[in-house]
Amino acid sequence: MTINDPLANALSKILNSERQGKPTCVLFPASGMIKNVLGVLQDHHYLGAYQETNDSKGNYVDVALIGRINKCGSVKPRFAVKANEYAKFEKRYLLAKGFGILIVSTPKGIMTHTQAKEQHVGGRLLAYCY
Repeated sequence: MTINDPLANALSKILNSERQGKPTCVLFPASGMIKNVLGVLQDHHYLGAYQETNDSKGNYVDVALIGRINKCGSVKPRFAVKANEYAKFEKRYLLAKGFGILIVSTPKGIMTHTQAKEQHVGGRLLAYCY
């Protein structure tokens, strides 16, 4: 069975494992974008450590869950956002200002919307988490 959106699949696996109270979650397949998004979530203390593993079937990631995620998901379609338009999408996807993060793919790499605002760069919305 094919996976149409691996990022959305990974985030839903993480959210379902968090809700069930599991200590770890295995994400397969693991792309570079998924690893970068996990790095952003780990930097903001939504996830614990994660470990990449190469198997004969492909790459997968073991993620340690710490119970800090209330909701996370992929943004579809991947909206293009200018540097001064982040407030509109904060209202749409986050509960309150300053609560949660939007993950954005910019020409300078994958980062949060607050980092993108500070660097005055636009990009495409990938995901949200709070």
